Amino acid sequence: MTADPVRLDRWLWTTRFFKTRGLAKGAVDGGKIQLNGARAKPAKTVQPGDVLQISRGDERYEVTVLATGTRRVSAALAAEMYSETPESRARREARAEQRRLQALDTSAPERRPDKRARRALRRFRGR
Repeated sequence: MTADPVRLDRWLWTTRFFKTRGLAKGAVDGGKIQLNGARAKPAKTVQPGDVLQISRGDERYEVTVLATGTRRVSAALAAEMYSETPESRARREARAEQRRLQALDTSAPERRPDKRARRALRRFRGR
């Protein structure tokens, strides 16, 4: 880990926010990444102290860059290269809990329909 400036797409890949540099570049080009409150290009340099807003699917991160690097490292070392704001972490955890509760709320049938129930379903659907 160093303090030298690094390309934004490379930093996102190095810190494991994206699996490939191509995905990181696509996210930056698609406006999913903001650097210091403004839209950035993939080649924009990132240095310690910069603030990034990262949108990845349903997840929204707001992180401060602590270090840069050019090599992809383990997840534990990658997490040391940035610090997430407490508000961002709380929002993500609340959203994850909400998704978990919604998944539990689905009312699945207790058992598979038998032959008679399948025929009734077919008649109901008009098949």
